[in-house]
Amino acid sequence: MSPMPPPRPARSAAVVAALFSLDPAGLGGIWVRAPFGPARDGFVEHVRALLPAGAAMRRVPAGIDDGRLLGGIDLAASLAAGRRVMAAGLLAEAAGGVLVLPMAERLDRALCARLALAQEGRFGAIALDEGIGPEEHLAPALADRMAFALDAADLLARRPPARVRGLGAARRRLARMRMDDGVAEALCHVAAQLGIFSLRPVILAMRAARAAAALAGRRSAGEEDAMLAAQLVLAHRATRLPAAEEDTDVEPESAPPPACGDEAAAPAPSETEGEQAADRVLDAARSALPPELLAALLLGQGRRGTAGGRAAAPAAATAAHGRPLGARPGRPGREHGLALVETLRAAAPMQALRRRERPDHPGRVIVLGGDFRVRRHQAPVRSVAIFAVDASGSSALNRLAEAKGAVQLLLADCYVRRDQVALLAFRNRGAELLLPPTAALARARRSLAALPGGGATPLASGIDAARDMALGARRRGNRPLLVLLTDGGANIGRDRQPGRAAAAADARAAASACAADGIPALVIDTAPRPNAFAAELAGAMRARYLPLPFADARALSRAIRTEQAA
Repeated sequence: MSPMPPPRPARSAAVVAALFSLDPAGLGGIWVRAPFGPARDGFVEHVRALLPAGAAMRRVPAGIDDGRLLGGIDLAASLAAGRRVMAAGLLAEAAGGVLVLPMAERLDRALCARLALAQEGRFGAIALDEGIGPEEHLAPALADRMAFALDAADLLARRPPARVRGLGAARRRLARMRMDDGVAEALCHVAAQLGIFSLRPVILAMRAARAAAALAGRRSAGEEDAMLAAQLVLAHRATRLPAAEEDTDVEPESAPPPACGDEAAAPAPSETEGEQAADRVLDAARSALPPELLAALLLGQGRRGTAGGRAAAPAAATAAHGRPLGARPGRPGREHGLALVETLRAAAPMQALRRRERPDHPGRVIVLGGDFRVRRHQAPVRSVAIFAVDASGSSALNRLAEAKGAVQLLLADCYVRRDQVALLAFRNRGAELLLPPTAALARARRSLAALPGGGATPLASGIDAARDMALGARRRGNRPLLVLLTDGGANIGRDRQPGRAAAAADARAAASACAADGIPALVIDTAPRPNAFAAELAGAMRARYLPLPFADARALSRAIRTEQAA
C-alpha cells in the first residue's frame, strides 16, 4: 500500500477521523471548534461509523451530576430488588469508546477536571466547542489531552468518505507497531522549535505517527508518519516560529585529516541523516501552521489563551515588557531582571580592595549584594473606553444605534492598539453591565445585540457604575475614559425612588465624585437640542461637553479618539 501523503486542508478532517478511530483512547480526542450545523454533526456521525463494532459513543448532557457521571447506587433498582444495586456511570459506559462533549466551552471547570483525570487511556473525546470570542474556549486541562484540533473550515473543506477501507487490518497492525529510530527525536525537536514544552503533545504525536503507519499498511512508523503527526498534532499548538538557521561567512577552522584507519574521527552518517529527517519534519509542521496562528506569531503575539498546550508567555518575559527606564540597585527576580553590565560596572572599582581582603579568590570578579543592578521598564498603559449609555425613553433606539456603531468602530482601532472598550446601559431602576472591558470584536457584537431600551432614567446610578469601573481599570494600571451618552433627563435617584429634583441632585453628586477622582470623561448630549443640564453635568465632571443631536457613529468615534489622545 502506498504511503499516506501529508494532509492538505481539504483532507485533514477525513484523515483525523480515520486516525482517531484506530486509537481513540490513546489519541485523547478531537477539539472541534465549529458552530452547530450539519457539517459538525456529519463529522461526528462519520467518526461513529469508523469506530470498531461494540465501541460506545456517549454524549455528556448539560448539567450532569456526579452520580450519573461517575456511577453509584441505583436507588430505584435497589428499592425494587431489596438489595444494593450499583449503576455504572457515563464514564464507565464510554470505556474504550468515545465521549462527546457538547458546548464544551461552557463546561464547568470542576467537571472538566474530573473528565481530564478519568480520560487518561480509558476513552477518547470529541469536544464540540461553539465559542466565538477568544475568551470562550475549551478548558486547558481537556484541550491539552486532545491530539487533534479542527475548525469549521476543515469540516466544510471536503466531505469525508462514507467508508475507509482496511481499518480492521490497521487496528491489528497498530497492536504490534514499531517505531523507527529517530522518529521520537524528530518530534521532540519539532516541539521544542515550536515552543511546545509539555511532553503530552509529543506523546500524542508519537501515537498519531503509529496510527498513520498502521493505516498506510506499514509495520513501523517512519519519517512520513512523523511529518503527518507534526502537521496534525503539533502545528496548531505552536507558541513561536521555528528559529531560522543563521547564515555565516566564517569558515570553520580546518582540522587535520584523520589518520588512515581512524574511522572514529569521521562524522557518523546516521547522525547527519537524523538531523536532516528532523528538519524535514519541522518543515512539514511549519507548512501546516494555521493562517491566523502564523499571523499572530509573526506579530509576536503568540496563541490566544493557554488551551491545548498553547502556553502563555513566561512571567519573567512578561515582566520585562515596556519602555526601558535604566538600571537601579536591587535584587533580580520575577519583576526585574539582572542588568549584568551595570552590575559589573558597579563592582569594578572595588575589585583591588576585595582581592586583598579575599586572597582565596585570585583572578575572579568578586560581586557583592550591593553591586546588583536590575532593569526597570515602564509597562505600556492600555486605554479603556467605558460607554455609559442612557437606554431610557422613546428615543433610546436612536442613541443605542449610535453607541453600537461607535463601539464597533472603536474596537477595530482597539485591536491594533490593544486598547479595550466596555459598555453599560442604565434604565428603569439601575445600571447593567453589558460588556466588560474587552477588545474582542465578536464578544462585543453579541453584547451590543442584546442591549435593551426603554423605561425611566437612573442617571446617577449609571454614572456611579461607570465610575466604579473606571476606578477598577485604573487600579489595574490602565487609563480609563468615561463616555456618558445621555439627553440630560434624570427621574430616578440613587435610592431607586422617582423624583426629578432628587434624581438631578444625585446625578450632580455622582458627576462631582468622578471629577474628584480625576477620571477623564466625555459627555455626549444626545437630546434633540443641547440640554443645559447635560452641560452642567459635564462641568461638574470636568469633562468635555459635546452636543450631538444628530450624531452618527463616525462622529462619536472621532470625538472619543480625540479625547483618548489628549
